[in-house]
Amino acid sequence: MTDVENPPNGWEQHAAALADTIAGALPGVDQAWIDAVTHVPRHLLVPLFHQQHHGEWATVGAGDDGFLTEVYRDAPLITALLPNGVGGYEVVSSSTKPALMVRMLDALSIHPGHRVLEIGTGTGYNAALLCHRLGQHAVSSVDIGADLVELARDRLARIGYRPDLCVTDGRAGRPDCGPYDRIIATCSVPAIPWDWYEQLVEDGAVLVDLKIGLHAGNLVLLRRRGDRLEGSFLPKWAGFMTARATDSAPVRPQHRRGPIQHESSTRIDPDPWAGLVPWFLAQIGQPAITGLSRTGPHLATTRFTAADGTWCEIDPADDAGERPVREGGRRRLWSTVQAAHRRWTSLGEPGWERLGITVWPNGQHDLWLDTPTTQLPAVMDGTDRRHGSVAPWILGARP
Repeated sequence: MTDVENPPNGWEQHAAALADTIAGALPGVDQAWIDAVTHVPRHLLVPLFHQQHHGEWATVGAGDDGFLTEVYRDAPLITALLPNGVGGYEVVSSSTKPALMVRMLDALSIHPGHRVLEIGTGTGYNAALLCHRLGQHAVSSVDIGADLVELARDRLARIGYRPDLCVTDGRAGRPDCGPYDRIIATCSVPAIPWDWYEQLVEDGAVLVDLKIGLHAGNLVLLRRRGDRLEGSFLPKWAGFMTARATDSAPVRPQHRRGPIQHESSTRIDPDPWAGLVPWFLAQIGQPAITGLSRTGPHLATTRFTAADGTWCEIDPADDAGERPVREGGRRRLWSTVQAAHRRWTSLGEPGWERLGITVWPNGQHDLWLDTPTTQLPAVMDGTDRRHGSVAPWILGARP
């Protein structure tokens, strides 16, 4: 497939319908972002995308039936794949669900006169929304993918926008064009880069998906406050692909199941989606959980593996509601998850909006509940935690 030179007929009606959908889903959102969705031609920035059917990838482009309908749905679109070295492909870029883009832009309280840095150029659609609102000279965007940046540059220019684009690891920001009033990251990071603090004006804000492990974290909105970054998580969960250091497919960690060292039972649903906040609390200060798989008949047994080789398996519940648990490795992974659930329950089962973090110059991240003075220490399971990488979520004395 190739880019189309002229917009298909009727795209304006599709864009207007998408804008109406987003406005209905986000009551009270700044109308300026709804107007941007109406006027930015997403199909020119996403002229093709990939869909997976029965494990096989197919490409959909502007000449295919239903293209406009799909590209203007309020849904994410897979836009870049790279070979993973084992005969398949890994997703390395996508066009985010438009309503999520607008929700993030609105949460940042972006206004004309602000300078904005975007981490993760992708297709350029989000940069186009920013250009429509702020003007192209107020927008900088970076991405690790050289091909992605060049395609975005050409497509943005075609619709009249020429923001500053750069190929670089976004975790270092873009100091040449700073300082910025706002930084928005459309990728996830396990820790907040201090370079972003240094490129923000005082009281400037950064919004990023903080993920310390598998599904463990959420969008957090931080402001530069003197010598620190500080702020709260957004109420609704969202997830992005992990930031990459190189323009290559991410390598999926491979963990082998070792010998069983502990057996017990639990009443907790092992699906992370059943309790995303306690799932996050369980991974604070621990080697990250990096693998989830289903095994056994009907894929009924859930297995988790962590970066230090620790693992656990949880079987389906019996008639009494008990789920058999098997654990192995240097620590008891599932015991930590259960301890986090107890902690969460004792705190009144807080939602994301009650949790916040403070980030210090030495890289330390303090987790707190409601106010920065109410810090939440890492959940401990009483086993050996000296092995594996747990920084920077070791909470202690402030610098």
